[in-house]
Amino acid sequence: MTGTDGLILQERDRRLMTALETMRIVDRDQVMSVAGFRSITRANTRLLKLKNAGLLRRLFVGSQGGNRKALYTLSPKGAALVGVRLWHLHRRQADRLVVDPFIEHQLMVNALRILICFSPLPAGMTCHGWQIFREPIAAALPIAPDGYFEIEYDTSIHPIFLEVDRGTEGQRIWKNKTESYLRLAASGEFAKRFGQQRFRVLVAVNSERRLLSILKTVGRLTDKIFWFTTFSDINNEGFWSRLWLRPKQDQKLSLF
Repeated sequence: MTGTDGLILQERDRRLMTALETMRIVDRDQVMSVAGFRSITRANTRLLKLKNAGLLRRLFVGSQGGNRKALYTLSPKGAALVGVRLWHLHRRQADRLVVDPFIEHQLMVNALRILICFSPLPAGMTCHGWQIFREPIAAALPIAPDGYFEIEYDTSIHPIFLEVDRGTEGQRIWKNKTESYLRLAASGEFAKRFGQQRFRVLVAVNSERRLLSILKTVGRLTDKIFWFTTFSDINNEGFWSRLWLRPKQDQKLSLF
């Protein structure tokens, strides 16, 4: 494979760097899942080589116990090498990112994407693609989901939008967001853009209290489209388990 500064680029390097176009910024554990590393030592060694070759940019955030946690994003050189669009993080190389809500949000989105796209799926299920939205879906629909993917299951395609909620958005925003998704479904814009007729919106939230609050807001407008769960339930039971709640329903369901 093509080398740079004496480094021979491996297939897993390309897989990681290509994924970073839409994952944007990752920690070491996420790197291991995406690139297929089984050894922490090997992952650390390879990341250092990619960083020293100028293909990855490394930054640090504060973590529990006062330690530093390394995060990795594409450099302009790395993006050009694998032919992907660069996400610009407007910070200096030596910055210590003590608190950065956007990065925390992106890491949570990435964690779910790994479960959906890079982990073993239930029998008969396949995940197709992953899209992000740098701008709203349409001028009249001011929503920019955290992700869009399609699940093929039982010979059918199931389009899905993903929303990660960290408790920072007010209920008015969720009311507006719900109305926008309903317009997307009813206007024909979704079918025009994505080539499918129906979609779901999966919402992962940071607490049971937050879940019930958003459920109440969304339930005033619809009992369709939306599925809700908490990160705690996902971590304890698994993304594809019976842990999803619908508006105006009390029973937890599986997605398929």
